[in-house]
Amino acid sequence: MSVGVWPQDVGIIAMEVYFPSQYVDQSELETFDGASAGKYTVGLGQARMGFCTDREDINSLCLTVVQRLVERNGLSYEEIGRLEVGTETIIDKSKSVKTVLMQLFDKSGNTNVEGVDTTNACYGGTAALFNAINWIESSSWDGRLAIVVAADIAVYATGSARPTGGAGAIAMLIGPNAALVIERGIRGTHMQHAYDFYKPDMLSEYPTVDGKLSIECYLNALDKCYSIFRKKADDKLCPVKNGHRFTLNSADAFLFHSPYCKLVQKSLARLLLNDFLSNPDKYPDLAAFKDVQLTNTYFDRDVEVAFMAASKAIFESKTLPYLWLANQVGNMYTPSLYGGLASFVARHTLTEIKEKRAVLFSYGSGLASSMFAFRASDRVDSVLSRLVDSCADLAQRLDSRQKVSPADFASAMKLREETHHLAPYIPSGSVDCLFPGTWYLVQVDDKHRRKYECVPLASN
Repeated sequence: MSVGVWPQDVGIIAMEVYFPSQYVDQSELETFDGASAGKYTVGLGQARMGFCTDREDINSLCLTVVQRLVERNGLSYEEIGRLEVGTETIIDKSKSVKTVLMQLFDKSGNTNVEGVDTTNACYGGTAALFNAINWIESSSWDGRLAIVVAADIAVYATGSARPTGGAGAIAMLIGPNAALVIERGIRGTHMQHAYDFYKPDMLSEYPTVDGKLSIECYLNALDKCYSIFRKKADDKLCPVKNGHRFTLNSADAFLFHSPYCKLVQKSLARLLLNDFLSNPDKYPDLAAFKDVQLTNTYFDRDVEVAFMAASKAIFESKTLPYLWLANQVGNMYTPSLYGGLASFVARHTLTEIKEKRAVLFSYGSGLASSMFAFRASDRVDSVLSRLVDSCADLAQRLDSRQKVSPADFASAMKLREETHHLAPYIPSGSVDCLFPGTWYLVQVDDKHRRKYECVPLASN
Protein backbone atom coordinates (compact mmCIF):
# COMPACT_ATOMS: atom_id res chain seq x y z
CA MET A 1 0.00 0.00 0.00
CA SER A 2 1.32 3.45 -0.89
CA VAL A 3 2.00 5.85 1.96
CA GLY A 4 -0.93 8.19 2.57
CA VAL A 5 -3.41 6.11 0.59
CA TRP A 6 -6.45 4.67 2.37
CA PRO A 7 -7.08 0.94 2.03
CA GLN A 8 -10.02 0.66 -0.32
CA ASP A 9 -13.48 -0.61 0.64
CA VAL A 10 -12.73 -1.69 4.21
CA GLY A 11 -15.45 -3.78 5.80
CA ILE A 12 -16.78 -7.32 6.18
CA ILE A 13 -15.44 -9.96 3.82
CA ALA A 14 -17.27 -12.96 5.27
CA MET A 15 -19.34 -13.94 8.31
CA GLU A 16 -19.81 -17.07 10.37
CA VAL A 17 -22.82 -17.59 12.64
CA TYR A 18 -23.06 -20.07 15.50
CA PHE A 19 -26.19 -20.74 17.55
CA PRO A 20 -26.94 -23.59 19.96
CA SER A 21 -28.22 -26.91 18.62
CA GLN A 22 -31.18 -26.86 21.02
CA TYR A 23 -34.11 -24.50 21.38
CA VAL A 24 -37.34 -24.09 23.30
CA ASP A 25 -40.58 -23.16 21.50
CA GLN A 26 -41.92 -19.85 22.83
CA SER A 27 -45.59 -20.84 22.50
CA GLU A 28 -44.92 -23.97 24.55
CA LEU A 29 -42.99 -21.85 27.05
CA GLU A 30 -46.04 -19.58 27.41
CA THR A 31 -48.13 -22.56 28.46
CA PHE A 32 -45.43 -23.92 30.78
CA ASP A 33 -45.02 -20.53 32.47
CA GLY A 34 -48.76 -19.99 32.79
CA ALA A 35 -48.54 -16.87 30.63
CA SER A 36 -51.40 -15.72 28.44
CA ALA A 37 -51.40 -17.10 24.90
CA GLY A 38 -49.39 -14.82 22.62
CA LYS A 39 -47.52 -13.02 25.39
CA TYR A 40 -44.13 -14.20 24.12
CA THR A 41 -44.96 -14.93 20.49
CA VAL A 42 -47.06 -11.85 19.70
CA GLY A 43 -46.29 -9.46 22.53
CA LEU A 44 -42.53 -9.95 22.26
CA GLY A 45 -42.48 -11.20 18.67
CA GLN A 46 -40.41 -14.31 19.48
CA ALA A 47 -40.87 -17.82 18.08
CA ARG A 48 -37.94 -19.90 19.35
CA MET A 49 -35.13 -19.39 21.87
CA GLY A 50 -31.76 -21.08 21.63
CA PHE A 51 -30.02 -22.00 24.87
CA CYS A 52 -26.81 -23.60 26.12
CA THR A 53 -26.44 -26.43 28.59
CA ASP A 54 -23.52 -26.60 31.01
CA ARG A 55 -21.44 -28.03 28.13
CA GLU A 56 -21.08 -24.60 26.51
CA ASP A 57 -19.67 -21.33 27.78
CA ILE A 58 -18.44 -18.12 26.20
CA ASN A 59 -15.03 -19.63 25.42
CA SER A 60 -16.48 -22.66 23.63
CA LEU A 61 -18.87 -20.52 21.57
CA CYS A 62 -16.00 -18.33 20.39
CA LEU A 63 -13.68 -21.27 19.68
CA THR A 64 -16.40 -22.82 17.53
CA VAL A 65 -17.25 -19.73 15.49
CA VAL A 66 -13.64 -18.64 14.87
CA GLN A 67 -12.51 -22.09 13.77
CA ARG A 68 -15.48 -22.35 11.42
CA LEU A 69 -14.83 -18.92 9.94
CA VAL A 70 -11.20 -19.79 9.23
CA GLU A 71 -11.85 -23.27 7.86
CA ARG A 72 -14.91 -22.46 5.75
CA ASN A 73 -13.11 -19.54 4.13
CA GLY A 74 -9.94 -21.47 3.41
CA LEU A 75 -7.85 -19.14 5.56
CA SER A 76 -4.60 -19.79 7.35
CA TYR A 77 -4.09 -18.43 10.85
CA GLU A 78 -0.96 -16.63 9.63
CA GLU A 79 -3.24 -14.30 7.64
CA ILE A 80 -4.81 -12.87 10.81
CA GLY A 81 -3.16 -9.84 12.42
CA ARG A 82 -5.92 -8.77 14.78
CA LEU A 83 -8.53 -10.71 16.74
CA GLU A 84 -11.05 -8.99 19.01
CA VAL A 85 -13.94 -10.32 21.08
CA GLY A 86 -16.98 -8.34 22.15
CA THR A 87 -18.92 -9.98 24.98
CA GLU A 88 -20.61 -9.35 28.32
CA THR A 89 -20.55 -13.01 29.30
CA ILE A 90 -17.63 -12.84 31.72
CA ILE A 91 -16.23 -15.98 33.32
CA ASP A 92 -12.90 -14.46 34.35
CA LYS A 93 -12.21 -10.94 35.61
CA SER A 94 -8.69 -10.90 34.12
CA LYS A 95 -8.14 -13.45 31.35
CA SER A 96 -9.74 -12.43 28.06
CA VAL A 97 -11.64 -14.81 25.79
CA LYS A 98 -9.26 -13.72 23.03
CA THR A 99 -6.35 -15.36 24.86
CA VAL A 100 -8.28 -18.66 24.97
CA LEU A 101 -8.79 -18.41 21.21
CA MET A 102 -5.05 -18.18 20.67
CA GLN A 103 -4.83 -21.96 21.09
CA LEU A 104 -6.34 -22.16 17.59
CA PHE A 105 -3.20 -20.36 16.35
CA ASP A 106 -0.74 -22.75 18.02
CA LYS A 107 0.07 -24.91 15.00
CA SER A 108 0.58 -21.88 12.78
CA GLY A 109 3.10 -20.34 15.16
CA ASN A 110 1.41 -16.97 14.71
CA THR A 111 1.41 -15.19 18.06
CA ASN A 112 1.66 -11.70 16.55
CA VAL A 113 -2.08 -11.00 16.83
CA GLU A 114 -3.36 -7.73 18.31
CA GLY A 115 -6.61 -7.13 20.20
CA VAL A 116 -8.31 -8.36 23.38
CA ASP A 117 -11.89 -8.28 24.72
CA THR A 118 -14.29 -5.33 24.80
CA THR A 119 -17.14 -5.23 27.30
CA ASN A 120 -20.19 -3.02 27.63
CA ALA A 121 -23.42 -4.98 27.62
CA CYS A 122 -24.60 -5.54 24.02
CA TYR A 123 -22.26 -2.93 22.51
CA GLY A 124 -18.96 -4.82 22.85
CA GLY A 125 -19.12 -6.38 19.38
CA THR A 126 -19.62 -2.98 17.78
CA ALA A 127 -16.68 -1.48 19.67
CA ALA A 128 -14.56 -4.46 18.57
CA LEU A 129 -15.70 -3.96 14.96
CA PHE A 130 -14.81 -0.28 15.03
CA ASN A 131 -11.41 -1.12 16.54
CA ALA A 132 -10.66 -3.60 13.77
CA ILE A 133 -11.74 -1.23 11.01
CA ASN A 134 -9.77 1.62 12.56
CA TRP A 135 -6.69 -0.65 12.77
CA ILE A 136 -6.87 -1.43 9.06
CA GLU A 137 -7.30 2.27 8.24
CA SER A 138 -4.32 3.29 10.41
CA SER A 139 -0.52 3.36 10.31
CA SER A 140 -0.54 0.28 12.58
CA TRP A 141 -1.94 -1.97 9.85
CA ASP A 142 0.53 -4.56 8.56
CA GLY A 143 -1.55 -5.76 5.61
CA ARG A 144 -3.18 -8.74 7.33
CA LEU A 145 -6.85 -9.39 8.01
CA ALA A 146 -8.79 -8.98 11.26
CA ILE A 147 -11.41 -11.17 12.91
CA VAL A 148 -14.13 -9.68 15.12
CA VAL A 149 -16.17 -11.99 17.34
CA ALA A 150 -19.45 -10.98 18.99
CA ALA A 151 -20.71 -13.64 21.39
CA ASP A 152 -22.90 -14.03 24.46
CA ILE A 153 -25.10 -16.37 26.46
CA ALA A 154 -28.18 -14.42 27.56
CA VAL A 155 -29.99 -16.00 30.51
CA TYR A 156 -32.51 -14.64 32.98
CA ALA A 157 -33.97 -15.85 36.25
CA THR A 158 -37.39 -17.47 36.19
CA GLY A 159 -39.97 -14.79 35.43
CA SER A 160 -41.16 -12.37 32.78
CA ALA A 161 -37.67 -11.64 31.40
CA ARG A 162 -36.66 -15.27 30.79
CA PRO A 163 -38.27 -15.51 27.29
CA THR A 164 -36.02 -12.63 26.13
CA GLY A 165 -32.91 -14.79 26.46
CA GLY A 166 -30.88 -16.50 23.77
CA ALA A 167 -27.29 -17.38 22.85
CA GLY A 168 -24.95 -17.25 19.90
CA ALA A 169 -21.71 -16.09 18.37
CA ILE A 170 -20.90 -14.30 15.13
CA ALA A 171 -17.42 -13.93 13.67
CA MET A 172 -16.67 -11.38 10.97
CA LEU A 173 -13.63 -11.34 8.69
CA ILE A 174 -12.53 -7.73 8.26
CA GLY A 175 -10.28 -6.32 5.57
CA PRO A 176 -10.00 -4.16 2.44
CA ASN A 177 -11.82 -4.87 -0.83
CA ALA A 178 -14.72 -6.15 1.27
CA ALA A 179 -18.20 -7.27 0.30
CA LEU A 180 -19.90 -5.08 2.94
CA VAL A 181 -18.11 -1.76 2.98
CA ILE A 182 -18.49 0.53 5.98
CA GLU A 183 -19.61 4.04 5.06
CA ARG A 184 -16.62 6.09 6.20
CA GLY A 185 -17.22 9.16 8.33
CA ILE A 186 -20.91 8.46 8.92
CA ARG A 187 -21.32 7.37 12.52
CA GLY A 188 -23.58 8.74 15.19
CA THR A 189 -22.68 7.82 18.77
CA HIS A 190 -24.36 8.49 22.11
CA MET A 191 -22.83 7.54 25.47
CA GLN A 192 -24.48 8.10 28.85
CA HIS A 193 -24.40 6.86 32.44
CA ALA A 194 -27.48 4.79 33.32
CA TYR A 195 -28.39 1.83 35.51
CA ASP A 196 -30.94 0.34 33.12
CA PHE A 197 -29.37 -3.15 32.89
CA TYR A 198 -26.20 -4.26 34.62
CA LYS A 199 -24.55 -7.28 36.26
CA PRO A 200 -23.12 -6.32 39.66
CA ASP A 201 -23.23 -9.84 41.12
CA MET A 202 -20.12 -11.66 39.93
CA LEU A 203 -21.45 -14.97 41.31
CA SER A 204 -24.54 -14.94 39.05
CA GLU A 205 -25.18 -14.96 35.29
CA TYR A 206 -28.38 -12.99 35.83
CA PRO A 207 -28.59 -9.22 35.29
CA THR A 208 -30.29 -6.54 37.33
CA VAL A 209 -32.85 -4.90 35.04
CA ASP A 210 -35.00 -1.78 35.23
CA GLY A 211 -37.28 -2.65 32.33
CA LYS A 212 -39.01 0.69 31.86
CA LEU A 213 -35.79 2.67 32.18
CA SER A 214 -34.08 0.33 29.73
CA ILE A 215 -36.71 0.98 27.05
CA GLU A 216 -36.49 4.74 27.65
CA CYS A 217 -32.69 4.65 27.42
CA TYR A 218 -32.83 2.58 24.24
CA LEU A 219 -35.27 4.92 22.49
CA ASN A 220 -33.49 8.06 23.66
CA ALA A 221 -30.17 6.68 22.40
CA LEU A 222 -31.83 5.84 19.09
CA ASP A 223 -33.05 9.44 18.74
CA LYS A 224 -29.62 10.85 19.56
CA CYS A 225 -27.70 8.53 17.25
CA TYR A 226 -30.12 9.03 14.36
CA SER A 227 -29.87 12.81 14.70
CA ILE A 228 -26.07 12.75 14.48
CA PHE A 229 -26.05 10.07 11.77
CA ARG A 230 -28.50 12.00 9.57
CA LYS A 231 -26.46 15.19 9.72
CA LYS A 232 -23.38 13.35 8.50
CA ALA A 233 -25.34 11.32 5.96
CA ASP A 234 -26.95 14.48 4.58
CA ASP A 235 -23.50 15.70 3.53
CA LYS A 236 -22.01 12.44 2.33
CA LEU A 237 -24.91 10.36 1.02
CA CYS A 238 -27.69 12.83 0.16
CA PRO A 239 -26.24 16.33 -0.28
CA VAL A 240 -28.69 19.03 0.79
CA LYS A 241 -27.66 21.10 -2.24
CA ASN A 242 -29.49 18.51 -4.34
CA GLY A 243 -32.61 18.96 -2.25
CA HIS A 244 -32.28 15.62 -0.46
CA ARG A 245 -31.99 14.72 3.19
CA PHE A 246 -31.45 11.31 4.72
CA THR A 247 -34.73 9.60 5.69
CA LEU A 248 -36.06 6.07 5.93
CA ASN A 249 -36.27 6.16 2.14
CA SER A 250 -32.50 6.59 1.81
CA ALA A 251 -31.45 3.03 2.72
CA ASP A 252 -32.55 -0.48 1.83
CA ALA A 253 -32.50 -1.93 5.34
CA PHE A 254 -32.62 -0.73 8.94
CA LEU A 255 -31.20 -3.18 11.47
CA PHE A 256 -31.35 -2.86 15.24
CA HIS A 257 -30.05 -4.47 18.38
CA SER A 258 -32.95 -6.82 19.13
CA PRO A 259 -33.75 -7.55 22.79
CA TYR A 260 -37.07 -8.75 21.38
CA CYS A 261 -38.61 -8.25 17.95
CA LYS A 262 -41.54 -6.07 19.02
CA LEU A 263 -39.15 -3.41 20.34
CA VAL A 264 -37.47 -3.32 16.94
CA GLN A 265 -40.81 -2.61 15.24
CA LYS A 266 -41.36 0.26 17.68
CA SER A 267 -37.83 1.50 16.96
CA LEU A 268 -38.39 1.66 13.22
CA ALA A 269 -41.56 3.65 13.92
CA ARG A 270 -39.44 5.92 16.13
CA LEU A 271 -37.19 6.75 13.17
CA LEU A 272 -40.26 7.76 11.18
CA LEU A 273 -41.26 10.01 14.08
CA ASN A 274 -37.84 11.66 13.83
CA ASP A 275 -38.22 12.08 10.06
CA PHE A 276 -41.69 13.57 10.58
CA LEU A 277 -40.61 16.10 13.20
CA SER A 278 -37.78 17.23 10.91
CA ASN A 279 -40.21 17.90 8.05
CA PRO A 280 -43.89 17.64 9.12
CA ASP A 281 -45.17 18.95 5.79
CA LYS A 282 -44.07 15.75 4.05
CA TYR A 283 -46.42 13.68 6.24
CA PRO A 284 -49.83 15.43 6.22
CA ASP A 285 -51.62 12.37 7.64
CA LEU A 286 -49.60 12.74 10.85
CA ALA A 287 -50.12 16.49 11.25
CA ALA A 288 -51.86 16.04 14.62
CA PHE A 289 -48.49 15.14 16.16
CA LYS A 290 -46.42 18.05 14.83
CA ASP A 291 -46.05 19.67 18.26
CA VAL A 292 -44.96 16.59 20.22
CA GLN A 293 -41.57 16.56 21.94
CA LEU A 294 -39.42 13.45 21.46
CA THR A 295 -38.54 13.18 25.15
CA ASN A 296 -42.23 13.08 26.08
CA THR A 297 -43.16 10.24 23.72
CA TYR A 298 -41.25 7.19 24.99
CA PHE A 299 -44.44 5.71 26.44
CA ASP A 300 -47.05 7.74 24.56
CA ARG A 301 -49.42 5.08 23.28
CA ASP A 302 -51.14 7.36 20.75
CA VAL A 303 -47.82 8.30 19.14
CA GLU A 304 -46.65 4.71 19.14
CA VAL A 305 -49.80 3.35 17.48
CA ALA A 306 -49.93 6.11 14.86
CA PHE A 307 -46.30 5.82 13.79
CA MET A 308 -46.24 2.03 13.86
CA ALA A 309 -49.20 2.10 11.50
CA ALA A 310 -47.61 4.74 9.29
CA SER A 311 -44.32 2.83 9.11
CA LYS A 312 -45.83 -0.64 8.67
CA ALA A 313 -44.93 -1.00 4.99
CA ILE A 314 -41.37 0.23 5.56
CA PHE A 315 -40.95 -2.12 8.52
CA GLU A 316 -42.19 -5.10 6.54
CA SER A 317 -39.80 -4.43 3.65
CA LYS A 318 -36.71 -2.97 5.34
CA THR A 319 -36.55 -4.54 8.82
CA LEU A 320 -38.88 -7.50 9.38
CA PRO A 321 -37.11 -9.92 6.97
CA TYR A 322 -33.87 -9.35 8.89
CA LEU A 323 -35.35 -10.22 12.28
CA TRP A 324 -35.15 -13.84 11.14
CA LEU A 325 -32.38 -14.96 13.50
CA ALA A 326 -33.67 -12.80 16.35
CA ASN A 327 -37.08 -14.46 16.03
CA GLN A 328 -35.66 -17.98 15.77
CA VAL A 329 -32.73 -17.83 18.22
CA GLY A 330 -33.66 -15.04 20.64
CA ASN A 331 -31.64 -12.20 22.08
CA MET A 332 -27.98 -13.06 21.58
CA TYR A 333 -26.93 -9.81 23.31
CA THR A 334 -23.74 -8.58 21.59
CA PRO A 335 -24.22 -10.60 18.37
CA SER A 336 -27.91 -9.65 18.18
CA LEU A 337 -27.37 -6.75 15.77
CA TYR A 338 -25.03 -8.81 13.63
CA GLY A 339 -27.57 -11.61 13.50
CA GLY A 340 -29.68 -9.01 11.71
CA LEU A 341 -26.81 -8.30 9.33
CA ALA A 342 -26.32 -12.02 8.66
CA SER A 343 -30.07 -12.30 7.99
CA PHE A 344 -29.80 -9.34 5.60
CA VAL A 345 -27.10 -11.19 3.66
CA ALA A 346 -28.88 -14.54 3.72
CA ARG A 347 -32.17 -13.06 2.51
CA HIS A 348 -30.63 -11.70 -0.70
CA THR A 349 -29.25 -13.40 -3.78
CA LEU A 350 -25.91 -12.35 -5.20
CA THR A 351 -27.66 -10.16 -7.78
CA GLU A 352 -30.10 -8.61 -5.29
CA ILE A 353 -27.58 -7.54 -2.68
CA LYS A 354 -25.32 -5.47 -4.92
CA GLU A 355 -25.05 -1.82 -3.80
CA LYS A 356 -27.72 -2.30 -1.12
CA ARG A 357 -27.23 -0.05 1.93
CA ALA A 358 -28.04 -1.18 5.47
CA VAL A 359 -28.18 1.18 8.47
CA LEU A 360 -27.37 -0.41 11.83
CA PHE A 361 -28.22 0.73 15.37
CA SER A 362 -26.15 -0.77 18.16
CA TYR A 363 -27.16 -0.40 21.81
CA GLY A 364 -25.55 -1.60 25.01
CA SER A 365 -27.05 -0.77 28.38
CA GLY A 366 -25.18 1.36 30.83
CA LEU A 367 -25.06 2.90 28.14
CA ALA A 368 -23.25 2.97 24.80
CA SER A 369 -24.82 3.28 21.36
CA SER A 370 -23.94 3.99 17.73
CA MET A 371 -25.58 4.18 14.33
CA PHE A 372 -23.56 3.42 11.19
CA ALA A 373 -24.00 1.95 7.73
CA PHE A 374 -22.66 -0.66 5.34
CA ARG A 375 -23.16 -0.82 1.59
CA ALA A 376 -22.78 -3.96 -0.44
CA SER A 377 -19.97 -3.82 -2.98
CA ASP A 378 -20.61 -3.49 -6.69
CA ARG A 379 -17.06 -4.48 -7.64
CA VAL A 380 -17.05 -8.11 -8.80
CA ASP A 381 -19.26 -11.10 -8.14
CA SER A 382 -16.44 -13.06 -6.50
CA VAL A 383 -16.22 -10.50 -3.67
CA LEU A 384 -19.93 -10.69 -2.88
CA SER A 385 -20.28 -14.42 -3.48
CA ARG A 386 -17.84 -15.16 -0.65
CA LEU A 387 -20.05 -13.21 1.75
CA VAL A 388 -23.34 -14.63 0.44
CA ASP A 389 -21.97 -18.17 0.53
CA SER A 390 -20.87 -17.72 4.16
CA CYS A 391 -24.52 -17.23 5.21
CA ALA A 392 -26.14 -19.61 2.74
CA ASP A 393 -26.68 -22.51 5.14
CA LEU A 394 -28.44 -20.65 7.96
CA ALA A 395 -31.91 -21.98 7.13
CA GLN A 396 -30.68 -25.57 6.98
CA ARG A 397 -28.88 -25.25 10.32
CA LEU A 398 -31.86 -23.61 12.01
CA ASP A 399 -34.10 -26.42 10.83
CA SER A 400 -31.66 -29.09 12.03
CA ARG A 401 -31.82 -27.99 15.67
CA GLN A 402 -33.46 -30.12 18.35
CA LYS A 403 -36.59 -28.85 20.10
CA VAL A 404 -36.47 -29.30 23.87
CA SER A 405 -39.46 -29.28 26.20
CA PRO A 406 -39.91 -26.25 28.47
CA ALA A 407 -39.44 -28.54 31.48
CA ASP A 408 -36.05 -29.73 30.19
CA PHE A 409 -35.13 -26.16 29.31
CA ALA A 410 -35.97 -25.04 32.85
CA SER A 411 -33.86 -27.89 34.24
CA ALA A 412 -30.92 -26.84 32.08
CA MET A 413 -31.24 -23.26 33.32
CA LYS A 414 -31.43 -24.47 36.92
CA LEU A 415 -28.26 -26.53 36.45
CA ARG A 416 -26.41 -23.50 34.99
CA GLU A 417 -27.58 -21.42 37.96
CA GLU A 418 -26.41 -23.98 40.52
CA THR A 419 -23.04 -24.67 38.92
CA HIS A 420 -22.06 -21.21 37.66
CA HIS A 421 -18.42 -20.58 38.54
CA LEU A 422 -18.21 -23.88 40.43
CA ALA A 423 -14.77 -25.51 40.65
CA PRO A 424 -13.83 -28.25 40.34
CA TYR A 425 -16.69 -29.22 38.05
CA ILE A 426 -17.45 -31.88 35.42
CA PRO A 427 -20.35 -30.86 33.10
CA SER A 428 -23.20 -33.36 32.82
CA GLY A 429 -24.95 -32.09 29.67
CA SER A 430 -25.06 -34.36 26.63
CA VAL A 431 -22.45 -33.90 23.92
CA ASP A 432 -24.40 -36.00 21.42
CA CYS A 433 -26.84 -33.19 20.61
CA LEU A 434 -24.12 -30.69 19.64
CA PHE A 435 -23.49 -29.81 16.00
CA PRO A 436 -20.37 -31.38 14.44
CA GLY A 437 -17.40 -29.03 14.86
CA THR A 438 -18.72 -27.58 18.14
CA TRP A 439 -16.26 -26.97 20.95
CA TYR A 440 -17.52 -27.90 24.42
CA LEU A 441 -16.43 -27.77 28.05
CA VAL A 442 -14.87 -30.98 29.38
CA GLN A 443 -13.97 -29.90 32.88
CA VAL A 444 -13.11 -27.08 35.25
CA ASP A 445 -10.31 -28.03 37.61
CA ASP A 446 -9.84 -26.91 41.21
CA LYS A 447 -7.95 -23.83 40.00
CA HIS A 448 -10.81 -22.81 37.67
CA ARG A 449 -8.79 -23.79 34.59
CA ARG A 450 -11.09 -24.90 31.79
CA LYS A 451 -10.47 -27.66 29.29
CA TYR A 452 -12.26 -27.98 25.96
CA GLU A 453 -12.66 -30.53 23.19
CA CYS A 454 -14.34 -30.39 19.78
CA VAL A 455 -17.09 -32.61 18.38
CA PRO A 456 -15.58 -34.30 15.29
CA LEU A 457 -16.87 -33.26 11.92
CA ALA A 458 -18.96 -35.89 10.16
CA SER A 459 -16.87 -37.96 7.75
CA ASN A 460 -17.69 -37.62 4.06
